[in-house]
Amino acid sequence: MWLRETSPSERKTLVAAFVGYGVDAFDYMIYTFMIPTFIVVWGMTKTEAGAIATGALISSAIGGWLAGILADKYGRVRVLQLTVLWFSFFTVLSGFTTSPTQLLVTRALQGLGFGGEWSVGSLLIAEMIRAKHRGKAVGLVQSSWAVGWGVSALAFWAVYALFEQELAWRVLFWLGALPALVILWIRRNISDPPVYQETRARLAQTGESSSFLLIFKPGVLRTTVLASLLATGMQGGYYAVTTWLPTYLKTERNLSVLGTSGYLMVLIVGSFAGYLTSAWLSDRLGRRRCFMLFAVCAGVLVTCYTQIPVTDAMMLVLGFPLGFFLSGIFSGMGAYLTELYPSHIRGSGQGFCYNFGRAVGSVFPAVIGSMSNSMPLGVAIGYLAAGAYLLVVVAALLLPETQGRELSGNLDTA
Repeated sequence: MWLRETSPSERKTLVAAFVGYGVDAFDYMIYTFMIPTFIVVWGMTKTEAGAIATGALISSAIGGWLAGILADKYGRVRVLQLTVLWFSFFTVLSGFTTSPTQLLVTRALQGLGFGGEWSVGSLLIAEMIRAKHRGKAVGLVQSSWAVGWGVSALAFWAVYALFEQELAWRVLFWLGALPALVILWIRRNISDPPVYQETRARLAQTGESSSFLLIFKPGVLRTTVLASLLATGMQGGYYAVTTWLPTYLKTERNLSVLGTSGYLMVLIVGSFAGYLTSAWLSDRLGRRRCFMLFAVCAGVLVTCYTQIPVTDAMMLVLGFPLGFFLSGIFSGMGAYLTELYPSHIRGSGQGFCYNFGRAVGSVFPAVIGSMSNSMPLGVAIGYLAAGAYLLVVVAALLLPETQGRELSGNLDTA
């Protein structure tokens, strides 16, 4: 197995990044399970619920870009620790809110750290792992999203079984901070990658700039634009489905809370398998082919899942491949963005592209919430997701392949 070929420092970084991103997933996805509760407890509308989700995603886009810029200047590990502390604090604070407006503020502030953690964590692991295993390593870390999502689903079921819903949602927010204490301890033993240290030494010798504005210079701008559109399609489709799926299953499919958790667990298991499979394929088929394959399959399955009349049994069967392709498409993204940019602007480039996509994609939940006032929720989800995955295919066709590219500390190459 390829993990046996990694060094102790590489494996330690893998573990830390895996657990850190899983905590991110728990803290973000737990809100999607709470939307029906807020509709009952606060009388919150679907439009308000979508706005809160969008607010967190927009702020996470800002946080991801800023974290990338700071990581180029101050180091990967230092900024990573800061982002974990930040999103943990505001997740806990969300449990003390008393209105949709207050929750909008705390979730937006939490999003700054949430976005930063992915940007810096994926960059760190991509720079630490050798080229032939880079896609698999970053994909393995990406698969922890499914683990965090699964833990949030189980926690939702357990906490709602123990507490009345008026208190249960608060407990879930408070639980979201506990794993961060372990993450901070692990990350004290991790150093910045050698390629980053080499780059900082070269910058000090030459006096050259590592300004984030360099990602918009001629020769780099085309890559930045297309990579941003690629990320937009991926995240727009993903957020369109995952933000609203629990509510869709409960209100339009009339499933119980237990039933909703059961369906989502099938989706989550499929997601985990998709992450790992896509990670392996991205190192075998190439980044672009893998993106296009998963985008086409995800688009077809979202359409079937939300717009074709199916029985509950058929819906359960479709849940596995839907999760497989919906989530698996992300596995190669961290490695791909790392390979597209030279080291001195890698954090800025990756942070901007991925989080530009997150910012634009974050509008999808709010648009769906608004559209659902005049059409079925499932139809709104299907329309926006299909358009998003078409964008992935177009952007991937126009970008270069980077499979197997070695990273260096040179200032003019990746």
